[in-house]
Amino acid sequence: MLAQPQLEKLKKRIFEIQSEKEFNDLALDIFQLQWNHNPVYSRFVQCLKPGFKAGNVTHYQQIPFIPIDFFKTQEVVVEGYPVQEYFMSSGTTSQGAIQSRHYLCDLSLYEQCFSQAFRHFWGEPSDYVFLALLPNYLEQPHSSLIHMMKGLIAQSGQPESGFYLYDQDGLAARLQELESRGKKTMLWGVSYALLDLAESRPMPLKHTVILETGGMKGRRKEMLKEELHQVLCQAFHLDAIHSEYGMCELLSQAYSVGDGLRFQCPPWMKILIRQSQDPLCWEEEGRSGGINVIDLGNMLSCPFIATQDLGKLYPDGSFAVLGRFDNSDIRGCNLMVD
Repeated sequence: MLAQPQLEKLKKRIFEIQSEKEFNDLALDIFQLQWNHNPVYSRFVQCLKPGFKAGNVTHYQQIPFIPIDFFKTQEVVVEGYPVQEYFMSSGTTSQGAIQSRHYLCDLSLYEQCFSQAFRHFWGEPSDYVFLALLPNYLEQPHSSLIHMMKGLIAQSGQPESGFYLYDQDGLAARLQELESRGKKTMLWGVSYALLDLAESRPMPLKHTVILETGGMKGRRKEMLKEELHQVLCQAFHLDAIHSEYGMCELLSQAYSVGDGLRFQCPPWMKILIRQSQDPLCWEEEGRSGGINVIDLGNMLSCPFIATQDLGKLYPDGSFAVLGRFDNSDIRGCNLMVD
């Protein structure tokens, strides 16, 4: 367990990263924290790589990544710090699916992560009215997305900001009123709810950014993101729909840029692509494989996560999400996953 002054220094460095070297140096320091004080992570590494020497790691690409499924069966935390809160995955991927739990020992660190990530890509939250069309998430008491939206709404300070559960009429009226006043607005919505709005209440939006969080949640037939964005762009007369790449197991978010189909990370977050057939080796740039995430904001749970997403990394550092693996493709220390 690190003393509080040391812990605060590590936290401060997360949001000061300005170079690859600074990212690598901090990743190595947090890796040592994980190796020495996260029993689930260290046991996994020892099981995966018998005889592993943590002192030999000199670059973040040499750090082992824990399968994301561990968050379904283990309490993945750095020991010595009390848990303040936990976030749960939606659990809607398949009937009876086990939900992940992400235990947080520092809720304020999550709030720093989503606030600083938003500023990095979009500017000050106080410049926007936030409208949240997130019915599936709003009905969950431990949703990281809802906690983030509550925080951004509070930071916006705009009285028009708020949540909409199933009140599409009220949302449409609010959008029209804000458009008439030229107010900068950001509408966050789950995919199926945005489609419902597009079909029943299409309207031109000149001052509104639409950010879809993905997922039909069993309410509609799944569709390609390109098709979804095309439908929404036509309904709302927009050039692009934006997206957020986040999950309950992470504290940070990547956001789409340009055409809305590629994501970029904030400086303290990085994507690596592992080979589909050999998950301990990295895939070449431009080739598809499994998405591994380094989220240094996760310093008190685990920052080094092998997800079940399939993706591709581009030369400019952006990445695309192409789909998902099934559970059999997430290889590692299966003996630790009950």
